[in-house]
Amino acid sequence: MPVRVAQRNADIAPFLAMEVMERAFAMERDGIDVIHLEIGEPDFPPPPAAVAACSAALSAGETHYTDSRGLAELRDAIAADTERRCGVRVDPGRVIVTSGTSPAMLLVFSLLVDPGDEVVIGTPHYPCYPNFVRVCGGTPVFVPLDPARGYPLDVASVRAALTDRTRAIVVGSPANPTGAIQSAQTLRELAALGLPLVSDEIYDGLVYDGAKVTSALEVTDDAYVLDGFSKRYAMTGFRLGYLIAPEPAVRTLQILQQNLFISANRFVQSAGVAALRDGAASVAAMRDAYDSRRKLLVEGLRGLGFRVEALPQGAFYVFADARGFGEAATDSVAFANTLLERAHVGVTPGRDFGEAGEGWLRFCYAASEDKLQEALARLGPVLGELGG
Repeated sequence: MPVRVAQRNADIAPFLAMEVMERAFAMERDGIDVIHLEIGEPDFPPPPAAVAACSAALSAGETHYTDSRGLAELRDAIAADTERRCGVRVDPGRVIVTSGTSPAMLLVFSLLVDPGDEVVIGTPHYPCYPNFVRVCGGTPVFVPLDPARGYPLDVASVRAALTDRTRAIVVGSPANPTGAIQSAQTLRELAALGLPLVSDEIYDGLVYDGAKVTSALEVTDDAYVLDGFSKRYAMTGFRLGYLIAPEPAVRTLQILQQNLFISANRFVQSAGVAALRDGAASVAAMRDAYDSRRKLLVEGLRGLGFRVEALPQGAFYVFADARGFGEAATDSVAFANTLLERAHVGVTPGRDFGEAGEGWLRFCYAASEDKLQEALARLGPVLGELGG
């Protein structure tokens, strides 16, 4: 008997980075060596203190529920870390700890979006933003970002996209897939439009060349900040994130958290406390390594025939224009699959990041320099055959 699927799921596209990774895993099970540049996963270990704290919590039997909002100790530590990085004092009562930033997004859009409501998103964009809006019954409205100008979220274009059904503006800074950082002036002007900012700040701390990230909390109280431990502390598998919300929204978000997720894992939250307390050296070492890797990868991709306008300012991705490869690049999914099957290098199709990304590929430089060099060497002959 066919499964009846709710209509709201019809427009939820696969997460192509995950699709490529899962295909690569299958190839590895068959004995093929694949270099993973498709998924945003650091190749560094988590801070040793975080691992030790997680292990100690398990050994001590700290395996039960916590307050739905998270351990008070962790919320205090997140508030203190936010003040240290952003210069903004945050009441720990505004913090809700989640099992990664994805549940935080679901909480926020469940709070803000009714069926038929709209959310403005700059594009190219993180693939899951519009899907969270859609699963809540809303409609994503896309505003194109200009690569030649460094992907700023153009305030005039955002203003033109607003309607009486607009409920929020999404900002990612530093951004996935572009690495772009939105200026303080841009954020102030966006906040002045009078709508909540949903600000994804998961890559803050991974910035280069003296770049400064402005948190949405610095320009408005009407901001929902999404952040976590996966990228900055190389703790992807811990699934630990958090949301900082306006005080009037916290009670509703708490009720949603209670019903949808109950709480984040108790022992993982202990790891979060330790990462914030003792993880600064790990973050600095990763940032220095990524700085070198981004230069290596950008130079190598340009040498292979990709167009990269400028070095990314933050995160650990290069969003590369592949249209110079002609017909091969017109379908970025097929192009990425070809590179996986023939070069054994996983990359993310640009289509994952919206229509504006078609003809582009995203490469992650969270892999080692040796892996990056090997990937470039593998790609060269295949791209040469494809017309690069």
